[in-house]
Amino acid sequence: MMNNKIKSYHTERLVLIAATLEHINAELNDINLFASLINAEVSMEWPPGEYDKNAQEYFRELLIKGGDDLVGWLGWYAIKLSEEKQSAILVGAGGYFGPPSETGEIEIGYSVISSYQNKGYATEIVRALVDIASKDGRVKRILARTTESNKVSCIVLEKNGFQNTSLDFENNILYEKRLET
Repeated sequence: MMNNKIKSYHTERLVLIAATLEHINAELNDINLFASLINAEVSMEWPPGEYDKNAQEYFRELLIKGGDDLVGWLGWYAIKLSEEKQSAILVGAGGYFGPPSETGEIEIGYSVISSYQNKGYATEIVRALVDIASKDGRVKRILARTTESNKVSCIVLEKNGFQNTSLDFENNILYEKRLET
């Protein structure tokens, strides 16, 4: 179980909200309800990148099977805080592919809508995911995968202390970050 059942996390420019079954059901079926639940505008560009309908349905199935104990170990919505003349807006998503394994490993993923890319939001999301995971003593190693052609993602991971360790069977670069024990 995630320490203190973290449901939201604040960074300098973002608030990350842990996805619940209610969030994902609304996201899939009623975008206006979803926007209301997260208290933010949802762009026509939503969902971003690899966080597509298949990913949403995958996380929904995990939450149906695993219940509230999985909240915080799956998706997180990244909302750019409101500023003068601009409402809060959903700019990206990130998260884990489940709770830590018996060996203390987790894997992260993240995506930012195109109009907010190259502005540091992915770096901020990954930094938050690392910090959230580091608060759970079971987590020893954080993994992330990207393609060689996705240079920006490689830079985001390296800025957050991840090291390129290998290529996997699908020629994705495997990055890892070991946490201090």
